[in-house]
Amino acid sequence: MDRTDPQLAANERSTLLEFLDFHRATLLIKTDGLNAAQLSQPIATSTLTLSGLLKHLALVEDDWIQSRFLGLPEQEPWASAPWDDDRDWEFHSAQHDDPTELRNLYRAACERSRRAVAGIDLDTLSVGVNRDGQRWNLRWILLHLIEEAARHNGHADLLREAIDGAVGE
Repeated sequence: MDRTDPQLAANERSTLLEFLDFHRATLLIKTDGLNAAQLSQPIATSTLTLSGLLKHLALVEDDWIQSRFLGLPEQEPWASAPWDDDRDWEFHSAQHDDPTELRNLYRAACERSRRAVAGIDLDTLSVGVNRDGQRWNLRWILLHLIEEAARHNGHADLLREAIDGAVGE
């Protein structure tokens, strides 16, 4: 099954449809080659945690808006994180962080993003470039943030249900 990344600077209609097709293809890729028993198998244990998701999504906000879009240098705690030693540092270190501090880290990153993009045209291109030297428009970045949050909210649903049975929004 082929999956195509959405264009980095397409119009609104194309961007929306390409993101939808990307996620449609993702589900098909995830289920490809599995038989009925495998498709019906419940999830196994995982190292993923809600604290890790909070810290990861704070990183995602700062990385995409502050660093890639605006071109600003990384700020703490990202700037001094040992990324060379642990590519998933935010997930692994979160278990040692205070829950209130984690929630505040995420809230602050979201607020920085809101302030940074307020009033900016969706066609505005990023300062940063991808590995092919292309720049993202703000529309693409915002949709990517939606995708990232939506995907991890699905993980959060499963984690929360496993913790205390709470389900739903």
